Amino acid sequence: MSAAATRRLTTAQALVRFLAAQYTERDGVRRRLISGTWGVFGHGNVAGLGQALVEYADVMPYHQGRNEQAMVHAAVGHARHLNRLSAQAVTTSIGPGATNLVTGAALATINRLPVLLLPGDYFASHAADPLLQQLEHPIEADVSVNDTLRPVSRYFDRITRPEALIPSALHAMRVLADPADTGAVTLALPQDVQAEAYDWPEAFFADRVWRVRRPAPDPVELAEAVRAIRAAGRPLIVAGGGVHHSEAEQALKALVDATGIPVAATQAGKGALRHDHPADLGGIGHTGTAVADSLARTADLVIGVGTRYSDFTTASGTLFQHPGVRFLNLNITAFDAHKLAARTLVCDARAGLTALTEALSGHRVDASYESDYRAGKARWDETVAAALRADDDSAVPTQTQVLGALDAVVGDEDVVINAAGSLPGDLHKLWRARSPRQYHLEYGYSCMGYEIPAALGVQQAAPGTPVWALVGDGTYLMNPTEIVTAVQENLPVKLVLVQNHGYASIGGLSESVGAERFGTAYRHRAADGAFTGAPLPVDLAANAASLGMDVRRAKTVGELREALVAARAATRPTCVYVETDPTPTAPPAEAWWDVPVAEVSGREAATDARARYERAVADRRRHL
Repeated sequence: MSAAATRRLTTAQALVRFLAAQYTERDGVRRRLISGTWGVFGHGNVAGLGQALVEYADVMPYHQGRNEQAMVHAAVGHARHLNRLSAQAVTTSIGPGATNLVTGAALATINRLPVLLLPGDYFASHAADPLLQQLEHPIEADVSVNDTLRPVSRYFDRITRPEALIPSALHAMRVLADPADTGAVTLALPQDVQAEAYDWPEAFFADRVWRVRRPAPDPVELAEAVRAIRAAGRPLIVAGGGVHHSEAEQALKALVDATGIPVAATQAGKGALRHDHPADLGGIGHTGTAVADSLARTADLVIGVGTRYSDFTTASGTLFQHPGVRFLNLNITAFDAHKLAARTLVCDARAGLTALTEALSGHRVDASYESDYRAGKARWDETVAAALRADDDSAVPTQTQVLGALDAVVGDEDVVINAAGSLPGDLHKLWRARSPRQYHLEYGYSCMGYEIPAALGVQQAAPGTPVWALVGDGTYLMNPTEIVTAVQENLPVKLVLVQNHGYASIGGLSESVGAERFGTAYRHRAADGAFTGAPLPVDLAANAASLGMDVRRAKTVGELREALVAARAATRPTCVYVETDPTPTAPPAEAWWDVPVAEVSGREAATDARARYERAVADRRRHL
């Protein structure tokens, strides 16, 4: 190879140059595959990737994070909002910086969302051994703490020689851009290899386009799917996140408009139809609506589109109770398509829905079925309106009234982000999604601490869009650090901080399974050792202000409305802090969720819960 055909760079410099030249393309639209890099520097990445990011700051934007897990959440939020067509990288130091990535990596892979992880690693040469923060494994000298990322990554490699980066980097991009195989990708980078120079082929740095496929359905599978739909008397579509990832919302609407088949949505799929579409039944499963869960129990054909059927969706195998129920799963991933012993349609969601609409020409569900679910939807809409309504502006708002006040303020383009606590259940039942990207719930991993950093990633993906992070006090205390990053980068995210003095969701679950709300409240310890004293004197609003946010405190419904309007108009990071009335005002769960209860106990609460559990678990079905 001639000298003109190579470029002498360090491994870290070559990696940054390579990443800056990668693109995705779908439907003729091209995007940067790696749009930027998040980082917290320490030994193991400061002299390698840190120096490279300084050298090539003109082609690779850098974002300074405060917590490694939070940086992954920000990157995941960014990728999800851009339908997985663009991702971000995250670099960390050796040791705790690297292991802090594990939770974020698991979240990304579970939710099928791309993120590139670049943790520092120990010396490949073992020149310094052991070094600071090194895990010494007595029988496997090549093991490092980065190996904790193997089970939560879709692709993992440790780059022990500069030239090994070439095939590994290409494999990494392939996985990130593959809609059927994406998730967290880890390239562990020994610190000596990062700094080592090598003569790289110029072709490694050429612009490279990864075309995101839209595989069409197999003709035989399509014909079988059409026969199944035509034969069904009460079909129900379950829309999952794959509808959004494929940008298949209009294709779904076209199928529903033509056939009258109703749609219920998972947490990831909510918003696939607008809330006011006549066939949109809202959420399904344990946190679903009364109308969706009622239809699910009588559906004879369940058509899953882009869903992985978590236990919340299936009510732990108890929801779909029709004696002859069968499943038809349209999914780009065969692994998910085959779940519940389904007929499969392995293809891109938009391509598959379009093909079904054409092949089902002239077919429509029975008018009585359509009338039935529309009447159920109308009844549920009344329930939603009652839960969100607040008639007394001077009253302390309930949590559902907080959602009602926010619903009245947001526009169709706003994005509402949540992940954990009692809010996901209330949102799944009650939120009236107005656009495909408005409802952003991370419920594959339901990770406390996701919301604030994810809001940063979404705000980067959609400048000028109002982005709301909804968090309870428990979630806030897990991971508020990226507020500082929002201030530093002038990202005008809006934080709605709901104070209810503890883990409201797990407290309710604890009570229902006989654990008596033990350890779920943020209260002083009473004389008998129980956490039943007064609420802790913790001022989370003051904490948010100390990190640089503008804070508006709202004590009443009227003050809350004013604060939300001001926050939406704000041009810098703003927090609306509200202490809520703990009175439950959300409709109760319409379906079960399996959390095993102690089979024997000396406490009445647990024995009563076990009796309820045994009655519920008897309804579980194995769909074969």
